[in-house]
Amino acid sequence: MATATRATNSRLFRFHPSPYHTRAVNDDASGKLVRGIWATSLGTLASRALGLARDVVTAALLGLGQGGVMDALVVAFRLPNLSRRIFGEGALAASVLPVFAAEHRRDPQAAWRLLSVLLALVAAGLAAIVLVGEALCALWWWLVGPGDSHLLGLSAVLMSYMVFVCLAAQVSAALQAMLRFRLPAFAPMLLNVCWLSAAWFIAPCFSGDAAAQAYVIAGAIVVSGVLQLAVQLPALSRAGFRFDFDWPLARPAVRQVGRAMLPVAFGLAVTQLNTFVDSLMAVVLSAKPGGPQTIAWLGNVVHYPMEQGAAAAIYYGERFYQLPVGVLGMAIATVIYPLLARHAARGDRARIGADLTLGLRLVWFTALPAGIGIVLVAEPVTRLLFERGAFTSDDARRASAIIACYAGAAWAYCALPVLVRGYYALGNRATPARIGALAVAVNLTLNLALVWPLAERGLAISTAVAASVQAILLATVYSRAGSRLAWRELTVTLGKGAIATATMALAVISFRQLSARDDLARPQQAMHLLFAILTGAAVYLAAARLLRMPELALLLRPGDSRIDRLSPPERAGV
Repeated sequence: MATATRATNSRLFRFHPSPYHTRAVNDDASGKLVRGIWATSLGTLASRALGLARDVVTAALLGLGQGGVMDALVVAFRLPNLSRRIFGEGALAASVLPVFAAEHRRDPQAAWRLLSVLLALVAAGLAAIVLVGEALCALWWWLVGPGDSHLLGLSAVLMSYMVFVCLAAQVSAALQAMLRFRLPAFAPMLLNVCWLSAAWFIAPCFSGDAAAQAYVIAGAIVVSGVLQLAVQLPALSRAGFRFDFDWPLARPAVRQVGRAMLPVAFGLAVTQLNTFVDSLMAVVLSAKPGGPQTIAWLGNVVHYPMEQGAAAAIYYGERFYQLPVGVLGMAIATVIYPLLARHAARGDRARIGADLTLGLRLVWFTALPAGIGIVLVAEPVTRLLFERGAFTSDDARRASAIIACYAGAAWAYCALPVLVRGYYALGNRATPARIGALAVAVNLTLNLALVWPLAERGLAISTAVAASVQAILLATVYSRAGSRLAWRELTVTLGKGAIATATMALAVISFRQLSARDDLARPQQAMHLLFAILTGAAVYLAAARLLRMPELALLLRPGDSRIDRLSPPERAGV
């Protein structure tokens, strides 16, 4: 019996002849997969909770207006943050992981040599970019002046964060390749700890000077980048890493990573790029209080479609929709990608398709109710958390509308990192880039079409539609040209998940209508909101149980995910 058990535990999935890619999930291996998802999700959830606290404090300090300081801070922060997504945890990490995994299996020293060279190249390249950027900012400041938006000065401060956070993301990718997920999941919390500490304890010392408060926060962000790198280096050393810069020996592997970089960068960063474009348009197309209401470079015949604070409203909207993306989508993608890379190294496309199907089922099961739930409680949550200090009731109205517009496509945002990694596991980097280019074009077209009638809400809707189109196209093309997805299983999960989510939405709406009152104090508002959220969660889980959705058992009992607990279509093929 023990021998049979060990033989079973040596395989992740056992396949049976079935038109639906039916498979049996091994208890131990799938348990490790889901436990990895839980570890990554909990770390991300803790980081998001701290991030929410930091946003609450920052909103009270700077609001949406304050002379455009908050707009300047969030736009200046987007550039290094986008670089982190592309060069750190995004493109370079996704390009490195398959090569690193293969090298580590063949020769661990070769893997460490590859990582050493990449860390050195990333540090040198980003440092050069930062120096050029700082020089350009200084030149612009000297020739033109900083203007009244503070965007130039805050950008100059935050550029250095890009170097440290991208190196930290590379170290995280190496640890994840060795299936060590806990420290990489918790390291990003340091950004929120530093930001929150600066906004709560230091920035109030500069009361009445919003610009000084913003610079204090920018300095804390840079410090957090140094700390994120420093705390992970000891773990990497314990894993066996020794710095070994040997360019001639590492060059073939580095070139393999380099060839994948550009298409991977674009494929993974499309949503962030679209949001970055949204923010830039929000700054350029927003009228300043007391300033002209028509656009000079359009002949003063076209009115500004937005008011100052639009970029900050988009920032808060993005922060809320990123909650399910970080806790669910990125967690599943982070944990599942090393497995996909290992299957690809063995040439086992069937297991890639099966793992990817499982990942998408878990995404739909968790992200759809999360997104719809955020839409339903966007306004009361925004008013409860942010409506204080410099953050007015009008600011809360604007931010909650953006949150609702973004969150409707939470399922797509969560599915994108999982789907893109499925392509990269097969070595297909061109298709996600082409589909990503189409998504960018869709977003830009809709931005121009919707920003005038809907203001900043039009920008958020455009990004949500573009992400949905991108996710649908990625899944469809992958199943036709890559490793076939189990569409029967996915369809069952889609249908049952939609029914359970609709039931949850009806319960939350009914609860809010029955308990709606305008004269409640904040503690009472918080209790009503908490009860509404708990009611929705309980109803969704009960509906999922009644519908016999196997994803519920898989998430709650990761070590008990045998074939007899899967959906009827799966059992039918055994």
